[in-house]
Amino acid sequence: MSSTEVLDGNALPTVETARKLGVLPEEFDRIKEILGRDPNFTELSIFSVMWSEHCSYKNSIVWLKTLPRDSERMLAKAGEENAGLVDIGDGLACSFKIESHNHPSALEPYQGAATGVGGINRDIFTMGARPIAQLNSLRFGNPNLPKTKWLVKGVVKGIGDYGNAFGIPTVGGELFFDESYNTNPLVNAFSAGIVEVGKVAKATSYGVGNPVFIVGSATGKDGIHGATFASEDITDKSNEKLPAVQVGDPFMEKLLLEATLEVIATGHVIGIQDMGAAGIICSTSEMSAKGEHGMIIDLDKVPTRQQNMHGWEILLSESQERMLVVVDKGKEDVIKGIFDKWDLHCVQIGEVIAPGDNDTGRLYFYQHGQLIADVPAHDLVLGGGAPQYHREYREPAYYQEFKKFSIDSVPDVAGDELSAVAKHLLSHPNICSRRWVAEQYDSMVGTATRTTNEPSDAAVVRIRDAARPDYEKSLAMTVDCNSRYVNADPFIGAQIAVSEAARNLSCAGAEPLAVTNNLNFGNPYVPEVYWQFVQAVKGMGKACEKFGTPVTGGNVSFYNQSSDDGPVFPTPTIGMIGLVEKPELQTPLAFQAEGDLIYLVGTPKNDTASSEYLYSYRGVKQSPAPAFDLDEEYSLQQAVRQLITSGVVASVHDLSDGGLFVALAESAMFRKLGFDITTDEGFRKDAYLFGEAQSRVLVSVKADKQQAFEQLLSGLNTAFRQLGTVTGEGFVVDGQTLIGTAAAKDLYDNSLANILEGTPEVVR
Repeated sequence: MSSTEVLDGNALPTVETARKLGVLPEEFDRIKEILGRDPNFTELSIFSVMWSEHCSYKNSIVWLKTLPRDSERMLAKAGEENAGLVDIGDGLACSFKIESHNHPSALEPYQGAATGVGGINRDIFTMGARPIAQLNSLRFGNPNLPKTKWLVKGVVKGIGDYGNAFGIPTVGGELFFDESYNTNPLVNAFSAGIVEVGKVAKATSYGVGNPVFIVGSATGKDGIHGATFASEDITDKSNEKLPAVQVGDPFMEKLLLEATLEVIATGHVIGIQDMGAAGIICSTSEMSAKGEHGMIIDLDKVPTRQQNMHGWEILLSESQERMLVVVDKGKEDVIKGIFDKWDLHCVQIGEVIAPGDNDTGRLYFYQHGQLIADVPAHDLVLGGGAPQYHREYREPAYYQEFKKFSIDSVPDVAGDELSAVAKHLLSHPNICSRRWVAEQYDSMVGTATRTTNEPSDAAVVRIRDAARPDYEKSLAMTVDCNSRYVNADPFIGAQIAVSEAARNLSCAGAEPLAVTNNLNFGNPYVPEVYWQFVQAVKGMGKACEKFGTPVTGGNVSFYNQSSDDGPVFPTPTIGMIGLVEKPELQTPLAFQAEGDLIYLVGTPKNDTASSEYLYSYRGVKQSPAPAFDLDEEYSLQQAVRQLITSGVVASVHDLSDGGLFVALAESAMFRKLGFDITTDEGFRKDAYLFGEAQSRVLVSVKADKQQAFEQLLSGLNTAFRQLGTVTGEGFVVDGQTLIGTAAAKDLYDNSLANILEGTPEVVR
């Protein structure tokens, strides 16, 4: 059924109608039970979007509830507000969140990605927080495919154009390629903002007679049934649903940001919520359910872009740059005056009503003087009457097969092959520089980004406080997930995703605080896919508890699956924030000077499992997750932060994709330096240099700090070993020059552009 197909509003829907809208037969029966009658088409459409996976999390909420949600710093628990809220001290809080726009980006990458950026930023500033930085996590298929190149270019341009025009810096992110994403790319957008603790706006509605306003852009037919579209597999017919892809306007969003913050500052706002997925119906129902009041809404008053829109089209439209605002009665002119000043629509479309007897809030929608929908808000929403399912899950057959891998089944590297592997990794699209992407993003707008000219393992942004111009704290942030690890072992892989995010923050000099997650999986009705989801949630929860980083919220994106390619690699993307207390604690990843000493902190292992070296160079696709121990990881990060606090390290860089060699190369290339190191004969050379065993960090140390450095680590019972020294040129391992610095930097910096713009070599 086309999302814009005109249906007979007088004909009562059937089970077949419900099925076409994504409503199961048992859910259709439940709707009739809730209403005490058959729903009309508008009401069924309302339930179809509100009970879609995208809005209700009906197939995931039972497991999401098991994640740790609280800490001393938490100001809003998962699901309570538009985004997570964490106390960062001094009367300030950080609001942050990550969300997906995968399905729209698969069909229309530019607008799909652009509106994803717009939506995540609205979640932040509807809380009264001014966004200060953005990140993104992107997954695409084989980069040699024309379709993949089209998707990458469209998504990156969409993110860049919207974010740059909106005026919030994009300060980092991640990019990963694998054939499992050929049909279903993943586009996850993260935003963080700062707000004073006592000035947070709520997503609620109460107070009988209080006016309800729609503000921002006019409502059109874009995005109708977008939430339902995002809750089904991509198929050959998905292109017929292009109207489900929204269209964004970053300049309108900038006006909406300033007007919204000004309106919130008046103190007259009862509640405010972004109109994202499911549009007006989502905002009215969620706010009413939370405030345990109802609303009467006149859809004729909603500003529209097209004439003769049906009521269900107005209710379900996902047109961008819109908010629903409930304000104190009698303050209408104040609110209108502010939005008029910013030349934005501000129209009262209804008012708050009493909940009624034995009811927590009812919604009445009128059009042309007729009641076209009468639905209970509480029964529509997550945590209310929306269905919650325990789905069947079953361990996939491949899981035990992957565990059979033996490192002895592949030859070690030696001689000239060392150089071949080094060049392969430096030029691989999963490892090489993301400069082609980053140059399309404005990372300097606002001039608060501290890692533009001196990169760290996490992005670091200065927190500005007008009342305290000498304020020293900075916010560190990162997004992380190696989906190959998660596919190999979802329980361990998800723990690694959390741990690497925390490790990036720790290496940058920050204390990890809290997590937002974007859980990207295939079809939840496939038991093997749902097993991946369950195991990943369990692993994530265990790691978050260990690091004291509660989950503040996020997004679940199921149905990233197609008949041709099957499900994507399970990808539980972790967005994590941390706090850098003083500027001098921010630690670079780059070697600082020739002659500095190079150390490995942590324990090497004879392990190449799931490494980029094994997967793409050796062509071995089946192996378990890399060696990992959560307690060891936690102790390592505690030690790293003590090293930084003590001032005994010049640089810190975690070992991840590409292992020790890539970490050495990245630390050396920034200042066009080199390194000369010696490996340990007790380990295979490929495992030592290219293996991706976890809980290892590369540091450089000034000679005059060597004694203090070694004494500190010895006192902490943390394993370490001196590898060699920073040199002026060349990457030397055991006396063999693998590649010159200039040649390495050329490969690393330009390979991605060559692949996407030129004629690349085949990526195995």
